[in-house]
Amino acid sequence: MVPRETSPSGSSYGVRTAAELAAAEQPYHDDSTPLARAAEHTVLARHGARTRPTLSRPERTRVFVVANQKGGVGKTTTTVNVAAALAQLGQRVLVIDLDPQGNASTALGVEHRRGVPSTYDAVVDGTSLAEVMAESPETPGLWVVPATIDLAGAEIELVSVVARESRLRKAIQGHPLVGDAEAAGDKRFDYVFVDCPPSLGLLTLNALVAGEEMMIPIQAEYYALEGLGQLLETVEMVKAHLNPTLEVSTILVTMYDARTRLASGVADEVREHFGDQVLKTTIPRSVRVSEAPSYGQTVMTYDPGSPGALCYLEAAREIATKGAPAR
Repeated sequence: MVPRETSPSGSSYGVRTAAELAAAEQPYHDDSTPLARAAEHTVLARHGARTRPTLSRPERTRVFVVANQKGGVGKTTTTVNVAAALAQLGQRVLVIDLDPQGNASTALGVEHRRGVPSTYDAVVDGTSLAEVMAESPETPGLWVVPATIDLAGAEIELVSVVARESRLRKAIQGHPLVGDAEAAGDKRFDYVFVDCPPSLGLLTLNALVAGEEMMIPIQAEYYALEGLGQLLETVEMVKAHLNPTLEVSTILVTMYDARTRLASGVADEVREHFGDQVLKTTIPRSVRVSEAPSYGQTVMTYDPGSPGALCYLEAAREIATKGAPAR
């Protein structure tokens, strides 16, 4: 048996105590482990999210409708993460959850059980948005009008209401913090995002009438292109009869897998058809993006150093830099 004080070659290598390690000139560092390095990376990324240089604010509130009647294309995910990214870049943002499922409300960490003041109260009962919005606990500068299950019956209740397709527009325009600097002041919202349900019903129609710009998330798969024509036909009909100012200003390719030719082909086809409306940034498939809502967070706070978060941050920066379309 080899004694503890000597190595097989005869050199001394005694087992050092914690005190001796602390006193050594080159002590053992916990940050040399992969887990510690990952934790350090996350802490630095979170700190960076609070200290990122702010973007210049738009001259007036930009109202975005985020819509695509095809489910599963990343519509709600795009809404909440772009909104959170803009808030981290120094913008004041309001998200209006118009989907009865309330997924945007979940991801932004606000209460949306039945009985909570919600989008239903604003659209059906005419309650002021200022009375039903709440600030997201995870992201300063980001407010949310939550959606409850009550919203599921709103389409039926609105059928007999006068000017039923413009209820949301009236609510948004009536908010004291929506408008230009002269009318709404320095505390105005810079961006309003309306997250629509995955259908072309009366709720989505309300959003299209209320919005000035439209953002369409498109999954980088063939089926995602099939329903796009119907959506654009609806947009043209709304422009012709209800809201001539609506413009499809932003198209974002989501769930992009660079390893496949299909994803690249879909992205190229979308860019060829829509040109500058398509953001240069694409959003990759990411487990972290999918995990975040289960913790009541966006990926911008759940894992701010992940590829998904960094891509949403770049997409938000691109939206802000490009500015609103000319009127």
